[in-house]
Amino acid sequence: MGCVDTWLSEQRAHIEAAAVRIAGRARRTPVLVSELEGGVVIKPELLQRTGSFKVRGAFNALLQMCAHRPEVRGVLAVSSGNHAQAVALAAAELGLEATVVMSADSQPLKVAATRALGARIISDGITMANREERARQLAEDLGLPMVHAFDDWDVVHGQGTATLELLGDHPGISLVVVPVGGGGLISGTALAAASSSPRVRVIGVEPEVAADAAQSLHAGRVVALDAPPATIADGVRSLHIGDIAADVIIGRGLVEDITTVSEGAIEHAIAVAAQQLHLVVEPSGALPLAALLDGKLPRRAGDGPPALLLTGGNVDPQLLSRVIAAG
Repeated sequence: MGCVDTWLSEQRAHIEAAAVRIAGRARRTPVLVSELEGGVVIKPELLQRTGSFKVRGAFNALLQMCAHRPEVRGVLAVSSGNHAQAVALAAAELGLEATVVMSADSQPLKVAATRALGARIISDGITMANREERARQLAEDLGLPMVHAFDDWDVVHGQGTATLELLGDHPGISLVVVPVGGGGLISGTALAAASSSPRVRVIGVEPEVAADAAQSLHAGRVVALDAPPATIADGVRSLHIGDIAADVIIGRGLVEDITTVSEGAIEHAIAVAAQQLHLVVEPSGALPLAALLDGKLPRRAGDGPPALLLTGGNVDPQLLSRVIAAG
């Protein structure tokens, strides 16, 4: 127990240091309280710079890199969109060149936003299946350090600052719910929660067609998808969780459960967020709300309202229009 406590304390110190490091770079987003579904606490990271929580990890990683490797003049990232924008923004503000590998079918608006922030985008021949391999090869060929979207401890600690803020602003929370893709956010969330109080539980949410993390948790080992999943939640299409997430979720057991929701439930959550919460949420960011509305979140006696991290708002306007019109 002592070793576990020491490790958690060290992780807490890293997250707290990240919070200090990114202050003034990333926004401290508000905590909202809604009467929806009997009461819910919302951390709207869609109000974050670039419209996503990803700037937390990107700034922490790049600031650490600048401190320890001042000779570095550029970085490389691989992303479906939100991490791409975050790295592009952080690099621009820190005087670095950013090269981003994005699959050719990435959401056009996210591609355009990344390019507008000054990043060089490489997408020819890039698919969800080969992008990691191609990115690593490019990083080696170009001599650039890679800032991984989820399998990087500095990124994980940066993402954990969102839950650090959440629990600081609303200390009565006993359940935090987050989307799961590669596992960087849920890892940082679980570390912040477990180091705050053993009564704070963490649950992840995935699309039913992209349930690799849920399968991994229940199998006790990393389970990979055979092919990129056909989900509208483009931010969580990773084929498997990373090594850090495997350690936090499976090895150390810091995540209570990972549940799944249908594509219809995701669309319904986007509509409810727009019509009742007055928030524009992208499909990946809507996953926690979808789980709440679908009755997938366990409630225990004495629990306060669940806290949902709505992680991004970079939604395709045509999708948003269609979903709202459908009700």
